[in-house]
Amino acid sequence: MTTIDLSDFEGFWAKPLDYRHAAFDELRARPGLPFFEEPEFGSLPRGRGYYAVTKMDDILFASRNPGTFISGKGNATPVDMPEEFLGQSMISMDDPRHARLRRIVSRGFTNKKIKSLHGNVAQVAKEIVDEVIDRGEVDAVEDIAAKLPLRIICDMMGVPEASRQFVFDQTNKMMGVQDPEYVPEGEDAFEALFKAVQELTNLLNGLAAERAEHPTDDMISQLMTAEVNGEALTPDELAEFFILLTGAGTETTRNAITWGIHLLTKHPEQREAWLADLDGVTPTAVEEIVRWTTPVIAQRRTIAEDAEPVELSGQLLVPGDKVMMYYWAANRDPKYFTDPAGFDVRRDPNPQIGYGGPGPHFCLGAHLARLEIGVMFRELLTRIPDLHSTAEPARLTSPMINGIKRLPVAFTPGGAR
Repeated sequence: MTTIDLSDFEGFWAKPLDYRHAAFDELRARPGLPFFEEPEFGSLPRGRGYYAVTKMDDILFASRNPGTFISGKGNATPVDMPEEFLGQSMISMDDPRHARLRRIVSRGFTNKKIKSLHGNVAQVAKEIVDEVIDRGEVDAVEDIAAKLPLRIICDMMGVPEASRQFVFDQTNKMMGVQDPEYVPEGEDAFEALFKAVQELTNLLNGLAAERAEHPTDDMISQLMTAEVNGEALTPDELAEFFILLTGAGTETTRNAITWGIHLLTKHPEQREAWLADLDGVTPTAVEEIVRWTTPVIAQRRTIAEDAEPVELSGQLLVPGDKVMMYYWAANRDPKYFTDPAGFDVRRDPNPQIGYGGPGPHFCLGAHLARLEIGVMFRELLTRIPDLHSTAEPARLTSPMINGIKRLPVAFTPGGAR
């Protein structure tokens, strides 16, 4: 595998998962940090290239040192985005601006708030199974996995039901800009991404205008008036948070659920172990699905211009150097995981970083994602226990999201009411 090229979107990232696992195992075993030229991304210029960080220890170190490994130069791709595109998004911010926004929006994701959502999540999961239980064959993505996080996030934000398919479609385009199905050959990937972001921004602006006239108890209304230490969100910041929430809050959870269904099909003994002790196994099973899946494959950091040179795995990094932190690889680091390629719903301990590394950018919605995944599988396992995939997943071609576009599944119609 001496020709591994992580910048080859349609080559490397379209290969079978076993190949990808083996490639990252090799990269992790190499001395230093492998270096790659930047990929082409639409009309944007290519920069100086990036280092691939694949070891758990290195990613933990970078995550815990946000003053050196900054996000403000870009978070999702090694290609430098225009300053105006980075805009107000929390995910591409550093402190103190990041801390300010997180203080304001985190009030919607406290432990108390997430616990209060349990009943609604359980009811939505029940309704989703009610809708498919007599059909016997469905698509796991569109008919099951995507519906739960989409409905919960839209309910929280106050997005009307008539707009939810639109949110789903724009999120697909936003997260799938490297996939030919979403951005056909000849189209500019950056322009497609910008358009999807703008469409969601327009939706939020319209909803915000309505809430200004007629406030409700949804998160849009709350965030429009929320203040922490006298600070509030600007309209642009509110729009960017909405986009981040609809993307990160729906895409990652739906992929974890879909991959989980496929994994239980491939490992029926794990399904039986989970069913035999639903309450005891659900917490560890959710963590293992997230570890094995790692829905967010990677994030970028850049060495700050005012930082001292820093060393990772023997590689000296200087200001301006870019690193891609491959959570996918770290979640299979043999130093941290016994049988890292295996799938074990009772794995314990499980120090996975599928929600990001420790530090200011740890996923704000991690508790909500855990709740949604656990509740959805409890509903599936108890009501349609023979649910199984009938073909291999149609995978998203992406270096950022370990996505599934379609997964046909079958089960005995009727199930448990």
